[in-house]
Amino acid sequence: MANRIVVDPVTRIEGHLRIEVEVKDGVITDAFSSSPMVRGLENIVKGRDPRDVWAFVQRACGVCTTIHALASVRSVEDALGIAVPPNAEMVRNIMEGALYMHDHTVHFYHLHALDWVDVVNAIKADPAKTSELAQSISPWPKSSVGYFTDVKKKITRFVESGQLGIFANGYWGHPQMKLPAEVNLMAVAHYLEALEWQKEIVKVHTIFGGKNPHPNYLVGGMACAINTEDPGGLNAERLAYVGKLLEEGKQFIEQVYIPDLLAIASFYKDWGKVGKGSFGNYMSYGDFPTNGYNDPAGFKFPDGAILNFDLSKVHEVDRRNNDIEEFVNNSWYESYAEGANSGKHPWEGETNIKYTGPQPPYDQLNVNEPYSFIKTPRWKGHPMEVGPLSRMLVGYARGNKEIQEIVNASLAKLDVPVEALFSTLGRTAARGIETQLVANWTMEFYDTLINNIKNGDTRMADSNMREPERWPAETKGVGHCEAPRGALAHWIRIKDQKTENYQLVVPSTWNASPRDPKGQRSAYESTLIGTPVADPELPLEIIRTIHSFDPCIACAVHLYDEHGKHISQVSNVSGCDI
Repeated sequence: MANRIVVDPVTRIEGHLRIEVEVKDGVITDAFSSSPMVRGLENIVKGRDPRDVWAFVQRACGVCTTIHALASVRSVEDALGIAVPPNAEMVRNIMEGALYMHDHTVHFYHLHALDWVDVVNAIKADPAKTSELAQSISPWPKSSVGYFTDVKKKITRFVESGQLGIFANGYWGHPQMKLPAEVNLMAVAHYLEALEWQKEIVKVHTIFGGKNPHPNYLVGGMACAINTEDPGGLNAERLAYVGKLLEEGKQFIEQVYIPDLLAIASFYKDWGKVGKGSFGNYMSYGDFPTNGYNDPAGFKFPDGAILNFDLSKVHEVDRRNNDIEEFVNNSWYESYAEGANSGKHPWEGETNIKYTGPQPPYDQLNVNEPYSFIKTPRWKGHPMEVGPLSRMLVGYARGNKEIQEIVNASLAKLDVPVEALFSTLGRTAARGIETQLVANWTMEFYDTLINNIKNGDTRMADSNMREPERWPAETKGVGHCEAPRGALAHWIRIKDQKTENYQLVVPSTWNASPRDPKGQRSAYESTLIGTPVADPELPLEIIRTIHSFDPCIACAVHLYDEHGKHISQVSNVSGCDI
């Protein structure tokens, strides 16, 4: 008889996620992904000036920061036929690249590494051996015996106090923790270093966008005016500082993140066979334009789709396609008028709440009824996985030499076959691999921007078609991005100069959604099937695979009643309304 395990809340993610699995004979046989979180964005922006929408929808998440704003301004520019100047495209690429560098590094150390690294075990490490190990894999200067001795003392004080602070409630001592003490000590030291580094790289957003999180964007370009001599503008000093921050970020990624990733992964090669899933469908919209947003051939990340693990064929993804539908048959929303099992293209999408789930507290979901606030998108009827692994697989299958070379080199270092990419380990490794690529590309974008300015091109915005009196009475557009977590699209319909309808289909909507009308599982649910669970009371294995996607559930659910209507009431265990 199957045993139901509930993980709620899944921690070290953005948002609220509940995972329920059925385990039989120590192996997961079924899985259900549910989000009880409700946000309010898609309905909020109806009736607003499309040029202002980016500032609202960017608040989908405080982790993804810039990417929703970028998708939004692209959707409006697509609807109105606006092409942004090259400098603005480069600044957008630099800001997105800085987001990748920050987001992926923070995810590895602060959200995912503790699934593999035993912090408490680090106090058993020999600092001299840790120093020797660190120096053997990287030229990073903070690798002395004294340095690791000090870190060990700091961790020891944590452990002996009985108050682990940020390291509390981990699966320390779990039988699936396999790292030697010295690797644990090195990883914890770099965890602490990454906390310091991450506050530096986000200054790139502050310089170009005025603040972080949620920097400023502009339909038609960027709002940062270039004036190399003006102390109040984007001057030579600030541009040089951006270059310094990007170079330091690239160094941290190459000398700390990647060596740690490879060192840790070498002890978990068996996870190259876990988390594969059943459908093998991967999709990328492509991103980082080098010749304008309307020329996918110039994208650094290629676009395309892979079906059934078949890398011999890449299917085309029409960037204004009608191949995407969202279903709500297993979501807490009103069924579409066309029927409970019908789907809608995002341009026609609806977001009308109808909560039919259990009232908390409850032990288990009733999965025979709707069980999540996340909708269920499908591409040509297929469930698709999106994210770093999808981008690397599509680029690899496309024959992109830059991607193939770095992927092959990483596989060779780990001595694992290409098939190991289809796994929890592969998903985690792909994130690191693409971070290296993006760090290099971001320096290219920076150099291009500087050269443009030196050659006299200081244009940062195009006012053509920005004024409403020049707009068509009705139009629609879509803004695609490859967010750090995967394929992102914002869909807008404009009528009489106002936003008539707006829908977000975000990475976690693709990956974390409930079953569709055909019973097909999405990525979270599918990739958990077949995973062994050593201890039902300590389900570390579940967390490893879910964290390999870097869940961002706040992005995936965005409903709000703009009239302030009371929708639901939640009580805590003391009975006080919250």
